[in-house]
Amino acid sequence: MGRDESRSNSWNADDYDEDHSFVYEYGSDVLEVLDPEPGERILDLGCGTGHLTDRIASSDATVVGVDSAPEMIEQARETHPDRTFVHADARTMSFEGPFDAVFSNAALHWIPDEDQGAVLSSVREALSSGTGRFVAELGGTGNVERIVEATVAELEARGYEAESPWYFPSVGEYATRLEDHGFEVRFARLFDRPTELEGGDAGLRNWLGMFGDSLFESVPAAERTAVIDAVEDRLEPALYDRDEETWTADYRRLRFRAIRL
Repeated sequence: MGRDESRSNSWNADDYDEDHSFVYEYGSDVLEVLDPEPGERILDLGCGTGHLTDRIASSDATVVGVDSAPEMIEQARETHPDRTFVHADARTMSFEGPFDAVFSNAALHWIPDEDQGAVLSSVREALSSGTGRFVAELGGTGNVERIVEATVAELEARGYEAESPWYFPSVGEYATRLEDHGFEVRFARLFDRPTELEGGDAGLRNWLGMFGDSLFESVPAAERTAVIDAVEDRLEPALYDRDEETWTADYRRLRFRAIRL
């Protein structure tokens, strides 16, 4: 995943690797857009437990993985001891010497709207002028919309406040942000990517526990299971396959490639 950076969420790195490997497995497609070359210096922003950092390094590029979650960095260092990982905030990160590319998978949507500009400025500062490329994928407009709407509706029906912790922009919105912060957008697209969740019957509740934890901050621990049961009931007709006993999340992704001017 990648995660960042200023959203409050708890992370269990072991559960992330065991139950949500689809996050970095789907990132393989974004690596094809990055197309790393031997000798390049690349920054993996929101590196999570470091699996994609390791894949980039296998191209003989020099890679630095960055994440704001100490649990993820600790796991990345244990799993990939030959790679370099840094605990840092994307809004204020600073490195010596420019990078040829910044790569990010499933992290930018964790950064609040009001902090996106600071992150893009940091990314631009990290890149080589005129040639440095920024390749990323994040949740786009409408991402997990059914899950968010059902969860918020259930929480509000029970008298709890709820707000989505994510930032899911449109192509036009994010392309404009990139251009306003000194990038030329070479490629950007929004696409549906229905994603089967791992864990069978428990797939949705596992997903909510890993990625939607902050949605339930106002709910007493003793009531959370009942609330999640009710969310499952709301979503079962649309997202659950009884025959296969699997949940499919309504993912929509925004993928882009931009050059630092």
